[in-house]
Amino acid sequence: MFGMSHESYLLLDAVVTIIGLIVLITRFKVHPFIALIIAAGFLGLTSGMPVDKIIKAFQDGFGGVLGFVGIILALGTMLGKMMAESGGADQIAQTLIRAFGKERVQWAMMFAAFLVGIPLFFEIGFVLLIPLVFIVARRTGVSLIKIGIPLLAGLSAVHGLVPPHPGPLLAIGVFGADIGKTILYGLIVALPTAIIAGPLYGTFISKYIPGNPSQELVDQLARESDSSTLPSFSVTLITVLLPVFLMLLKTFADIALPDGHMARNWMDMIGHPISALLLALLLSLYTFGHRQGIGSKQILKLLDASLAPTAAIILIIGAGGGFKQMLVTSGVGDVIGHMAVTAQINPILLAWLVAAVIRIATGSATVATITGAGIVVPVVGMVPGVNLELLVLATGAGSLILSHVNDAGFWLVKQYFNMTVAETFKTWTAMETILSIVALGFIMLLSLVV
Repeated sequence: MFGMSHESYLLLDAVVTIIGLIVLITRFKVHPFIALIIAAGFLGLTSGMPVDKIIKAFQDGFGGVLGFVGIILALGTMLGKMMAESGGADQIAQTLIRAFGKERVQWAMMFAAFLVGIPLFFEIGFVLLIPLVFIVARRTGVSLIKIGIPLLAGLSAVHGLVPPHPGPLLAIGVFGADIGKTILYGLIVALPTAIIAGPLYGTFISKYIPGNPSQELVDQLARESDSSTLPSFSVTLITVLLPVFLMLLKTFADIALPDGHMARNWMDMIGHPISALLLALLLSLYTFGHRQGIGSKQILKLLDASLAPTAAIILIIGAGGGFKQMLVTSGVGDVIGHMAVTAQINPILLAWLVAAVIRIATGSATVATITGAGIVVPVVGMVPGVNLELLVLATGAGSLILSHVNDAGFWLVKQYFNMTVAETFKTWTAMETILSIVALGFIMLLSLVV
C-alpha cells in the first residue's frame, strides 16, 4: 500500500495510531479509556484485520488483563484502605522516625514510604503519608523538601517496580514473567534506586529549595495520632508484607521442589497473587479491623468506599490490554520485534525506551506500561535468553521518567508542597527522572548475573 512493503506500512500505521492516541489524551483531553478504545479500533481497521476479528481481539485483550489484574487491584485497594483507617501507616512511620532520629529523619521517611507503598496506589500512599511530612517537619525543624522527596521516592519506586502494583503486574501478564522473581528483583533494584533519588537527592536539592508549606494546609493535615490506639509495628508489618512473603515463598518452592510435589502444588496456590492478597486482606480484617475496635458494618462501608476510586484505573488497564492485543493480532508487534532484532537493540533498553517515550507524551505510567509491554513483547520470542522479569522492571522504570505538566501527580505534589512550577520541575520531576535512569542502570547490572 502507498508503494510500501506490508511490514513498513504496518509500522507506519502503528506510529500514526500511537501519535493519535497521545494527541487524543493530551491535546483533546479525551479520557484514556475512550482514547485507547478508539486507537485500538483504528489500528484494527487500518491494518487490514477482518472486521469480525477486530472487536473479538479487543475483547480478548480487555478480558485477559482484567481477569487477573482487576481482582488484584480490588484486593490490594481493600488492604490499603484497612491499613489507612486503622493507623497502621502512622505506626510504621512513627516507629522508623524514632529509630532513625532527627538527624536521619529523611531516611526514615523513605523507608516508611517504601514499606507502606507496597500494597497502596501511589496517590493513596501520598495522601496517607503527607500529613506525616508536615508533622515531622514541624517537630524537627527539618526542611519540608528534605523530608518530602525521600517519601515520594519510596512510594514511586515501589509503584513502578514492585508487584502487586498495577504497572508491574500488567507487564508480568504481558511478558509471562514469574511474579516471585519479579518481586525479588524489583526489591533489589527499587531500594538502592529510592535511596539515591530520595534521601541523597532530597538532601542536595533542599539546600536550594527548602520548601514553604501553606500554613492552612499544615493546620488541616498536621494532626498527630494517639500512639496508644494504633496497631503495633510488628502486627502492621506482618499484615502488609504477608502477600509479598507468600509470593516469594512460592518462587522458592518452585526452585527447590520437583514439579508435581504436593508441597509445591500447595505453595503455588497459596503464593498466587490472588490467594496471597486475599489471605492478607482476611488477616487485615482482624488486625486492622476488629482488633482495633472497628465493627463489621464499618468495615463493610470502608471496603465499599475503597473500590470507587479504582474504577477508572481498572477500565484504563482493560482498554490498554485491548490495545495491546490489537498490536499483536494485527501483526504490528511482530514487525517491531523483527526490527529490534535486526538493529540488535538490547531488549531491556528497548522496553525502557518505549515506555519512557509514551510516559513523557501521555503523562500516564499505566498507559506507558501496558502499551510499551505490548509493543516489546514480540521481541521475547525472537531473542533467546532474554530475562522476562528484567523486561518487566525495565518497562516499569521507563514509565516513571520525567513527570511533567500532563501528569496529575505533578500537580498533586506542586499543590501540597506549595511550590512554583519551576520548583516542582527541580524537585519532583528531577527525582522521578533520577529514579527511572538509576533503576535502568541497576537492571542492566542485574542482567549480567541473572
